[in-house]
Amino acid sequence: MMSEDPKNDHRELIAAILRKWHIEYFGIADLDGISTPADNNGNQFPRAISFAVLMDPGIMASIRTGPNEQYAEEYRRVNDLINEIAVTLETTIRRAGFCGYMIPASDRTDPVNIKGDFPHKTAATRAGLGWVGRNCLLISKRHGPWLRLGTVLTDLPARCDLSVTKSYCGTCRKCVDACPAGALIGNAWQPGMPREDMLNVLKCDEWKKEYFFQFNEGHNCGICAAVCPFGK
Repeated sequence: MMSEDPKNDHRELIAAILRKWHIEYFGIADLDGISTPADNNGNQFPRAISFAVLMDPGIMASIRTGPNEQYAEEYRRVNDLINEIAVTLETTIRRAGFCGYMIPASDRTDPVNIKGDFPHKTAATRAGLGWVGRNCLLISKRHGPWLRLGTVLTDLPARCDLSVTKSYCGTCRKCVDACPAGALIGNAWQPGMPREDMLNVLKCDEWKKEYFFQFNEGHNCGICAAVCPFGK
């Protein structure tokens, strides 16, 4: 999708900010038809900036049988970096006279349903970064699921990317078979599919809190990401 006025396309402004952080894996999502938190005027956000920070591949390869302290530290480091970048984007957008709303990394604003204000994966698939694998994680062809996502909702005029609308997991079920909680349903993703059709999030959360509480109070597992062939 193109912005209405190509002369008012701020995509390069976004790209320049992300390059300063050495982030080149990003896209802009057209959120038409997607419900978002409201902006200051009570309106829905029409676009989202989605970007990815790569996890250390050596650490990711080390957690195929369960998380470790190195992974927990990397998880915290990447989340902090995502939030710092997102705040910079949000601030820059607002200074330019537009609305920006960052979605914090791993922030559960709805603890009952175990979700945040807006799903990062929705923005990422709409921004063309990848698809949702059977592990219910964003998967890119270049880096698999060995990455974490940042999202900033905005009305900043910018050229949007083509969304990803199909799964490339094929018949692979390695993540489903490896999940120690048995929380993955195994269905292939389609746009708009409810999370409940792919993941029993309560079962996943309870397992992590029971067996992996020492790693960021049960927020970490990562086995389903580590075993993904795209990650290798």
